[in-house]
Amino acid sequence: MSPQEGPSVTVVICTHSSDRFDDLSAGLAGLGAQSLPPLETLVVVDRNPTLEGRVRDAWPDLTVLTNQGTGGIADGRNTAIAAARGDVVAFLDDDAVPDPGWLEGLAAPYADPHVQVVGGWVSPAWDHGRPRHLPRELDWLVGCAHDTRPATAVDVRNPIGASLSLRRDLVDRVGGFSELLSRRGGRPLGCDETEFSIRVVQQVPGARVVLEPRAEVHHRVSAERTTWAYLRSRSFAEGLSKAVVARLVGAGDATSEERRYATRVLPVAFAREVAHGRFPAAAAIVTALAWTGWGYLVGRLRR
Repeated sequence: MSPQEGPSVTVVICTHSSDRFDDLSAGLAGLGAQSLPPLETLVVVDRNPTLEGRVRDAWPDLTVLTNQGTGGIADGRNTAIAAARGDVVAFLDDDAVPDPGWLEGLAAPYADPHVQVVGGWVSPAWDHGRPRHLPRELDWLVGCAHDTRPATAVDVRNPIGASLSLRRDLVDRVGGFSELLSRRGGRPLGCDETEFSIRVVQQVPGARVVLEPRAEVHHRVSAERTTWAYLRSRSFAEGLSKAVVARLVGAGDATSEERRYATRVLPVAFAREVAHGRFPAAAAIVTALAWTGWGYLVGRLRR
């Protein structure tokens, strides 16, 4: 890869549910309209032969892979990286649609050789509009950005998995995504991109992890992900996951952003919602914080 040419990019979509076939189709259509065409697009199907056959029939020219691990998103990503030919591997969720400039935006920061991981901005695409009890600060519950959108690229601890890219040769230096953080079976775990990004910074001298806000995707939020029950379960799972991340890379790095969020961002958001009489949103903030904390405690006690 020369600085003048820029990196070649393999795009990967990991999928497992037949219910998301239409979402997958919308995402692939978005990839077909990119200002920077990908070198190749890989779809990794996890433990769903029916879906795999359907994808192969619908897109015969697409490279479709079977997850070679024990299951889950981390193993799916590792399967894709092993097969990828691009200098950079970019991951798009199977229920997200990229803007036309998404891939070009993700690729640009790699002109700096210190940049190892680049993420994009993830906006919620609500099926039925934003619920009254979900303020912007809780958009992480549905896999979307919850901080204020920066005007230009900034260094971050980790990107959101729905819009994530990395240098392909990183796995030779630090290893792949941890299967301990794959959500599969009865284990409601995640945050594999968090642990991976932290590990990169810890092990690669001078490594930078960057958020490029111009690289935007629209992440679908279905109705079942806007219920109070989902809020509680998702918050608890986040706490459990961060406890595993803490064991893998250290509690200081694993919870650095969460401490700032809990002590600075949420109190301001709670006061704002109460001041405006938006009590369901205020209650949701307290609920999410409590259930996340409970999940983290349980995860730390569980070995």
